[in-house]
Amino acid sequence: MVWKRLGALVVFPLQMIYLVVKAAVGLVLPAKLRDLSRENVLITGGGRGIGRQLAREFAERGARKIVLWGRTEKCLKETTEEIRQMGTECHYFICDVGNREEVYQTAKAVREKVGDITILVNNAAVVHGKSLMDSDDDALLKSQHINTLGQFWTTKAFLPRMLELQNGHIVCLNSVLALSAIPGAIDYCTSKASAFAFMESLTLGLLDCPGVSATTVLPFHTSTEMFQGMRVRFPNLFPPLKPETVARRTVEAVQLNQALLLLPWTMHALVILKSILPQAALEEIHKFSGTYTCMNTFKGRT
Repeated sequence: MVWKRLGALVVFPLQMIYLVVKAAVGLVLPAKLRDLSRENVLITGGGRGIGRQLAREFAERGARKIVLWGRTEKCLKETTEEIRQMGTECHYFICDVGNREEVYQTAKAVREKVGDITILVNNAAVVHGKSLMDSDDDALLKSQHINTLGQFWTTKAFLPRMLELQNGHIVCLNSVLALSAIPGAIDYCTSKASAFAFMESLTLGLLDCPGVSATTVLPFHTSTEMFQGMRVRFPNLFPPLKPETVARRTVEAVQLNQALLLLPWTMHALVILKSILPQAALEEIHKFSGTYTCMNTFKGRT
């Protein structure tokens, strides 16, 4: 037993070196992308914004079927027609992911009409855009139900069958605000931090589940109507991401079986700075960059 433990202590650092080198090589040499031609993809919040771009990207990369969930039928119908014109089978269902029973019922309807879902993209989200004291209680609850608990319900609805098939992927469109919160979006930041912890725990829990993986995407501010009016101090230095870019990189991450994706890559510096700088220095960075007041002009969806 003692020798076994000593052997493990010797092997462990060698494993770490191997994995780091392997990852570095992967950044230089092109990796083989996963074939999506047999995959059925479900995207929550799929009618507009990043969700619509994700549907386009999955269709362009050859997904077999695409299913869209959302609360606004007009947007869902428009996106569905667009995807069908691209030559990909597409269906939409009206579903509020914050409603547990509605999720389970709609998931059953999807299985009966479309078949098994093998890639689930949890993209649906809302933002209230106010401080704690200015926030309505019902609006705060709505953010938590849709942004966080909704991912519990959708994952519980589709993950069991993925485990049976030994084929599946859970994707979470999160936000860099899960790692670095800002004033004026306390509901959104809290829910995204919770969703990040959910995905981190889920990803580790799937390590011994063959064929089933997870991907968490943490993008910087993206130019969608959801965050309309949000302003940073140096837009040329910190330009908002395009929805098309987020969608393309997300689908690539799924095809590469990448567990975590920060967008843009400079956001890795944010993680490092939060680990080493004192709180006072971080507060000055927020003030200098304009994130301290970026929600003052927030309008959101109209």
